[in-house]
Amino acid sequence: MVESRRKKGENFEVFLRKFNKRLQQSGKLYEVRQRKFLSSKPNKSAQKQRALVGRKLRSEKEYLRKIGKLVEEPRRRW
Repeated sequence: MVESRRKKGENFEVFLRKFNKRLQQSGKLYEVRQRKFLSSKPNKSAQKQRALVGRKLRSEKEYLRKIGKLVEEPRRRW
């Protein structure tokens, strides 16, 4: 963690600029941003399980549509 203290009589803008510079140099900000937006990929077994569940749901939905128990709603573009 970046730690800095404001010196006596130091302007706040100068202090903030120094703090931001230290924060960037430490690499913490970059690291946090990377963690925020990057998510790890699921492993192979989890991917296969998701695919199987999706197939099952699609087939059930298609069956219900064929026998007339599922009414299709028009797709909305937005």
